[in-house]
Amino acid sequence: MPYEKKIPVDLDCPLRLTMSLIESKWKSCILDELRSCRPMRPSEIHKQLPEAAPRVLDLQMKEMVEDGLIDKTIYAELPPRSEYTITQLGLSLLPIIDLMLKWGEDHMDLFEKKYSTHR
Repeated sequence: MPYEKKIPVDLDCPLRLTMSLIESKWKSCILDELRSCRPMRPSEIHKQLPEAAPRVLDLQMKEMVEDGLIDKTIYAELPPRSEYTITQLGLSLLPIIDLMLKWGEDHMDLFEKKYSTHR
C-alpha cells in the first residue's frame, strides 16, 4: 500500500501547491542541509537538526522522497545503510528557501523583541 500524506497536496493554487510540499517545520531545513549535494545519512541529518524528533524527521524525509524532492539510497550491506541526496526538483526550491532565510535575517530583531519575553 503506497504511503499517504497526513495533509494532502493542494493542487488548486500554485502557491498552496508549493506550500504543501515545504510547509512542515523541518522540510525546508532538511533541503537546506542537503544543499551541498553530498549524500547524508539519516543520523547526520538528525545531528544537524537536534530540536526535531527523529521520528518526525524520518516521516518528513519519507514524504520528500515520495514528492521527488530528495532521493534515498539504501545500500545492501550489514548493517543496512541509507543516504539522502537532494534532487534537481529539490534544488529548484533553494532560491525560495534562500529568500526565506534572508527575510528571517532582515527581520530577526523585530521578532526577537516581540517574542524574547515569552521564553
